Amino acid sequence: MGPLNGIKVLEFSGIGLGPFCCMMLADMGAEVVSIQRKKRPEVGFSGVLNRGRCSVCLDLKVAEDVGIALRLVEHADALVEGFRPGVMERLKLGPDDCLARNPRLIYARVTGWGQTGPLRNAAGHNINYIALTGALHAIGAANQKPVVPLNLLGDFAGGGLLSAFAVVCGILEARKSGRGQVIDVAMVDGTALLMGMIFDFTARGQWTSERGTNLLDGGVADYNTYECADGKYIAIGSLESEFYALLRSKLGLDGEADHDMRLLYSPLREQKFAAIFKTRTRAQWCELLEGTDACFAPVLDLDEAPRHAHNLARQTFIDIDGTLQPAPAPKFSRTPGHVRPKPTRAEIGSVLSNWGLTPSESDKAVQHSST
Repeated sequence: MGPLNGIKVLEFSGIGLGPFCCMMLADMGAEVVSIQRKKRPEVGFSGVLNRGRCSVCLDLKVAEDVGIALRLVEHADALVEGFRPGVMERLKLGPDDCLARNPRLIYARVTGWGQTGPLRNAAGHNINYIALTGALHAIGAANQKPVVPLNLLGDFAGGGLLSAFAVVCGILEARKSGRGQVIDVAMVDGTALLMGMIFDFTARGQWTSERGTNLLDGGVADYNTYECADGKYIAIGSLESEFYALLRSKLGLDGEADHDMRLLYSPLREQKFAAIFKTRTRAQWCELLEGTDACFAPVLDLDEAPRHAHNLARQTFIDIDGTLQPAPAPKFSRTPGHVRPKPTRAEIGSVLSNWGLTPSESDKAVQHSST
């Protein structure tokens, strides 16, 4: 049933981090009801991030529909919303409105800039939030401009993942105190938190602002990616001396001096490694290095990754209705997570009844649903 079985979460639909947060909660067994805007039933409700929960359509500019939303609030353990500051208040669904109906409610506000600060009302995306924390500046090659990464760092790690953690923390505290509270989740805060080790390295004099010259940013030859003879890539992470020694042995460099072995920024050593790795295909390097303590992995594309033997053995990816996607994680031994099948309208109606809606309220909420 999942470790969060019995938890009820009300989601006000958005994009990116909010749906990811609620996907994680649903994967772990929480019952999530997502409210989406009427007349746009498919927006934000198809695809992986919206799996495992019921969706209903309400027009939150209509008082009757706001009333239905507040009825759902009364039965929720947590609420997740990702609108700009002030939007929920204008809809009469702000924290004061909802906590008045349900004093034990955990009200999670998930945004990029946060509820306070001079940028609170500005538009933005992942790239802007990670730029403000120093993270974007640190990603890229030496003497090159910052690399635009996937939106994993701000949207999904610093935002969605942190939101799921915050919701669970809030619910645990509310069960002890009997009191709800508002949680201000900002991607800028979450990304800064993820940068904790890098700030620690900086304070110790072990990290500089010169991009691509540090231990974990491509500045060392033994923590880097290399092209192979077939144009594919491999990743090496042999930082510790014993792992580095094994790598050198596997590369046939045992008898060759390596005077700059512990230098962080070593272009000559990187060039030497690059020349060696270009002599074999990626498959040949996998045969030689994969599974050893050389800290090696092939760089797989999105088609290859789900087919790798390790990912297959762990069932890291699953197929749902013909869509290959990441499986629920982490893996619990006794109460594993799972993905609920897409509910029928009748099943949504049953869920809403358990959330306290009358038959007429339930019918109104599901009549335009995307199921």
